[in-house]
Amino acid sequence: MSITQLANIIFKKRQKEYERYLNQAETLQHNVMQHLISRARDTEYGRRHDFAAIKSYDDFARLLPVNTYEELKADIDRMRHGEADILWPGRVKWYAKSSGTTNDKSKFIPVSREGLDHIHYAGGADTVITYLRNNPKSRMLDGKGLVLGGSHAPNYNVAGSLVGDLSAILIENMNPLVNFVRAPKKEIALLSDFEEKRERIANATLKRNITNLSGVPSWMLSVLVRVLELSGKDSLEQVWPNLEVFFHGGIAFGPYRSQYEQLIRKPDMQYMETYNASEGFFGIQDDPADHSLLLMVDYDVLYEFIPLDKIDDPNAKAVPIEGIELGKNYAMLISTSCGLWRYMIGDTVMFTSRNPYKFIITGRTKYFINAFGEELIMDNAEKGLAYACRQTGAEVLEYTAAPVYMDEHAKCRHQWLIEFSKNPVSIEEFALILDKKLQELNSDYEAKRYHNVTLQHLEIVPARRGLFNDWLKSKGKLGGQHKIPRLSNSRKNIEEMLALNNK
Repeated sequence: MSITQLANIIFKKRQKEYERYLNQAETLQHNVMQHLISRARDTEYGRRHDFAAIKSYDDFARLLPVNTYEELKADIDRMRHGEADILWPGRVKWYAKSSGTTNDKSKFIPVSREGLDHIHYAGGADTVITYLRNNPKSRMLDGKGLVLGGSHAPNYNVAGSLVGDLSAILIENMNPLVNFVRAPKKEIALLSDFEEKRERIANATLKRNITNLSGVPSWMLSVLVRVLELSGKDSLEQVWPNLEVFFHGGIAFGPYRSQYEQLIRKPDMQYMETYNASEGFFGIQDDPADHSLLLMVDYDVLYEFIPLDKIDDPNAKAVPIEGIELGKNYAMLISTSCGLWRYMIGDTVMFTSRNPYKFIITGRTKYFINAFGEELIMDNAEKGLAYACRQTGAEVLEYTAAPVYMDEHAKCRHQWLIEFSKNPVSIEEFALILDKKLQELNSDYEAKRYHNVTLQHLEIVPARRGLFNDWLKSKGKLGGQHKIPRLSNSRKNIEEMLALNNK
């Protein structure tokens, strides 16, 4: 019996538990809330907000404030210095370093032992379980998984405490048995220099039986291109004939799909999306024919949602899962066994179904352009770019966009800086198609574009090859889980990139 066949037998129990997602999701979430409150009742935060008095969700929402990183930062910093029982029982040793806030270069998200086991590793296991359920003939576990991770470093001078990319924390704490089905070795996977890491991963995996890939699409693509260069082959299935699936997350896959399909020409190659972040693991694509993600309602994560159009209203009320409306954009709040309480993660989602609860990620609460009332979100941008690429044969590698509030001719527009891996024949035609598609997708954008009264036609500036990587490198963020900010009302990032583009 193969390893994959044995795993399928072991996973039967968990597969059966998924049936509870169909009609017991609200009960499961209530149980999660009770568990989290019970565990954290005697922490400093629990006493501060009277966790002992919480009997219902209404009590929970009344007694606990909605938090961003700024509100929890002081408590997290005390935890990083070794204090116990602050936001979660005991001492938390691991901190996932995430992209920063307005006031800080980086956020440090606490990752407790319970959070590792009951959120992050639970999500990884369920991803494999779901894939094997959908693909009973898979032999994925009979080979190696190429797992692309980040790096970590000491946390202050606290013994045994580290900060780093979440992926590095997961690799560092992984059950040693997992090493039999993953590559490369830990010492390579945790290298901090991405360029050195890419070279060593490519060499270390070139002759291995790689059956699956896991990582952020942009960084994995860079590794795979190097593997092909070293192999001298035309496509990856010539290097790894048993490759069958790419588990991806972190950023939208749409702009990268055509490039992966050029590298991997197997008609049965599969791509499976997950919603995993430094703050937790929240969703899995459980149906290959449906891009919506299944909300994982029985992990140590309690979910709440604030309507996106109320996000700036200090009196806006969040709702639990039973209060959501289908087809409506929400900012997501989470409370977790890592000590995040009613924490606004910064992502926006839209639910597509109940029983089970399924959703799509529509963008970021801060990654949108609303300089003139157009409310352009990342979901619009991704769909618009994908359509323009299909119509012109172009391929987009990276992009960012920001408003031009007024140029020397008193004209206002959106400016897109795009690095193409395959250029369109005409930049002007690509811009025209993108602009028209955005108007189809977004009525507010369409209204502001009407007769060019408020907004003029968007502008595309082609980026030189490697510009976005150079910008990340200049920020010390090359590799790991760092992402390009896609949309912004501020011109700070795009101006920095434009300056680099001219060098």
